Amino acid sequence: MAKQPMLKFVQIDRDMPEKRDANMRREDFHEIYAEFADAKAKEQASRCSQCGVPYCQSHCPLQNNIPDWLRLTAEGRLQEAYEVSQATNTFPEICGRICPQDRLCEGNCVIEQSGHGTVTIGSVEKYITDTAWEKGWVKPANPSQERKESVGIIGAGPGGLAAADVLRRAGVQVTIYDRYDRAGGLMTYGIPGFKLEKDVVMRRNDQLEQGGVTFRLNCTVGEDISFEEIREAHDAVIIATGVYKSRELGGPGSGATGIERAIDFLTASNRKSFGDEVEDFTNGRMNAEGKKVVVIGGGDTAMDCVRTSIRQGATSVKCLYRRDRANMPGSQREVANAEEEGVVFEWLCAPKGFVSEGDKVSGVMVQKMRLGAPDASGRQAPEVIEGADYVEEADLVIKALGFEPEDLPKLWDQPELTVTNWGTIRAEFTTGQTYLPGVYAVGDIVRGASLVVWAIRDGRDCADAILRQFGSPVAVAAE
Repeated sequence: MAKQPMLKFVQIDRDMPEKRDANMRREDFHEIYAEFADAKAKEQASRCSQCGVPYCQSHCPLQNNIPDWLRLTAEGRLQEAYEVSQATNTFPEICGRICPQDRLCEGNCVIEQSGHGTVTIGSVEKYITDTAWEKGWVKPANPSQERKESVGIIGAGPGGLAAADVLRRAGVQVTIYDRYDRAGGLMTYGIPGFKLEKDVVMRRNDQLEQGGVTFRLNCTVGEDISFEEIREAHDAVIIATGVYKSRELGGPGSGATGIERAIDFLTASNRKSFGDEVEDFTNGRMNAEGKKVVVIGGGDTAMDCVRTSIRQGATSVKCLYRRDRANMPGSQREVANAEEEGVVFEWLCAPKGFVSEGDKVSGVMVQKMRLGAPDASGRQAPEVIEGADYVEEADLVIKALGFEPEDLPKLWDQPELTVTNWGTIRAEFTTGQTYLPGVYAVGDIVRGASLVVWAIRDGRDCADAILRQFGSPVAVAAE
């Protein structure tokens, strides 16, 4: 009888891939975790309890068949593990790197709840697909038959790319329109390399192009091409623009120079990582080197900004958040990584305004807060502590307060494109169908600012709905 390869969580402790020393990783934008070795991946996968009701799977937006690919990894059947993983996830190596597993699959792992430490699902997922790329198992779309129908996709972020992959594997003609010069959306220009190295995203873009997806980059809808032209050119259109409008912060002095949007700061840094000439970085505007940096916000974008500032050589980096650590929306792992790298968190602090020397910001006026009664969402609402204001010195202030949708009906001259009270496009969550015939919407432009994994789910579901509309069975992403 073969030896049972699983349920070893009692004998084997949870172990993450080796993390690079904080002093070393402060100096570059490389990913901070090493890759699992084959033996270590098998060992950690073998800790899975193979429970009858896999909460890891049910708490994954993509419903990934996690127990099965963990078992296949533990048995050394890595190509099969990759095929199971890829069947439900267009970009498993990306999700393995940037998903907040502590809030999703790993946070709901049965053995974690029983006190044995969660299975390191994300690290194993990353290892499986990185190995698949090395071994040549990852193949571009090669449909058995080309179809006459075409789909135009506006936005080359994770939702649009996931939809494109599913549609191309079914033989549909796909064109992606995007305002930027590289595909990938926030995966390319919003997420720093220390969380997601750019070659990981670029090879997926290349794979889609090799599979027959047409990219029209540097193409702004409403300027370079109209929305109506795209509708006329295709049998269906998917809006996957994401949300890029930054939430603003007012108050006295908010017009001073040196107060920047997070998306501009991160885009400039990522462009430098590609080797681009970035004027706003060269002239110092988007460069934290030698500066006292204050980042305002508590989400993952704020964490990206503080950790990027450290790597650019800031003299100090502080993060202001109006609630406490337990109520922070960003990943707790990211907070811990940032603290290791030298970021200081000022909890229960909110900006009241800004002070400046001339027209240049020199500090943030901070109000100290306490947590009061819960708000409508159940979170404790912050309240101002009177008389506890102070000034936090700053040469560069980065606003990381989240993102809102742009006014697409106005930008695209499409008043019939209905939106919600929050400005997101009104669409069916299960299919992405909008009130305009043949027009679909997916990802953040429907949900509001959310996770990459949800955008992938939406893109895949929408592609399946379009294939059904075309009279085709749904596509299978794996080959």
